[in-house]
Amino acid sequence: MMRLVVSCLWICAVMGASTYVGADWLAGPTSTAPTDKRMEGLQHKKMAPINVPMISNGNVEGYVVAQFVYLIAAENLKQLTVPPDAFITDETFRALYSDQLDFNHIEKYNVPALTTGLIKKVNQRLGGEIIKDLLVEEFNYITRDEISK
Repeated sequence: MMRLVVSCLWICAVMGASTYVGADWLAGPTSTAPTDKRMEGLQHKKMAPINVPMISNGNVEGYVVAQFVYLIAAENLKQLTVPPDAFITDETFRALYSDQLDFNHIEKYNVPALTTGLIKKVNQRLGGEIIKDLLVEEFNYITRDEISK
């Protein structure tokens, strides 16, 4: 009887050890790659799409649909009483509405200049370097003909 009990305990110990070693091996190395110090403490917020009408000769020719994601420091976001979405939407609308877009060649639009200018203007209005980066999620031009389809 004693042999049976010792055998069962030995089998349980071997099974437990092998399960632990197998799970540890599947988990991979415990050391992680160094994190990017520039991205520590930043949150990303996805904005709602912005639709800006493009008017030429008194007629609506189409709409620019833009959607952005902005990076902001978590402590800055907590201090703001008004979310920066409203400022980014306003500045985007102003910039796109006042630009002379070539409707036939929208792919040549200088998007990096737009995002850099938006960051600068929004940070001026918010009174500091609040918005760290502005990423383009979507940037399309939809003609009047495509809307009616």
